[in-house]
Amino acid sequence: MSDIAAKWDQIYSQRQLDEQSVSVVLSQNAHLLPASGIALDLACGMGADSLFLAQKGLKVTSWDCSSVAISGLRKKADEKNVAIDAQIRDVIAHPPSKHSVDIMVVSHFLVRNMAEQITDALKPHVLLFYQTFCRTKVSEQGPKNRDYLLEDNELLRLFSALKLRVYREESVLGDPEQGWRNRAMLVAEKG
Repeated sequence: MSDIAAKWDQIYSQRQLDEQSVSVVLSQNAHLLPASGIALDLACGMGADSLFLAQKGLKVTSWDCSSVAISGLRKKADEKNVAIDAQIRDVIAHPPSKHSVDIMVVSHFLVRNMAEQITDALKPHVLLFYQTFCRTKVSEQGPKNRDYLLEDNELLRLFSALKLRVYREESVLGDPEQGWRNRAMLVAEKG
């Protein structure tokens, strides 16, 4: 087991799946989902997005390096009577193959040099739903290591080869007590 997998196993062993909620990028833009197809929840964590996608009728594959997270997701999928192919997988060492998915969701995972592989995994005319934490934020929510935090508009640059459909990054403008802060979201279509 890698150090990263052990770290995430420890984190997830202290959480309950019921505490997890569907990512904002997915819940606010669910109307853009296709009626059917193959969805990949990359670095799925406890799998709230996976469960949501499966309940929408998509064929879901969920990958994460944490055996604790994947075990919890499998149990929850059984309880909810939905089919999810949940796999323990190092997504950095074993990224998705080209043109293999109809929808991809990535939430709170950032490995910059995977942007091209993520884009390549999408079939033509399908969507990427992506959200993660930003460096410019109003609170200490999210990672502290700057390597795992987006610069201003970086998500746009990372996926500039895709057609932008939705983007939101509020930074520290206006009333910091309101709005959706500390993160950026993108929904983009492969041409």
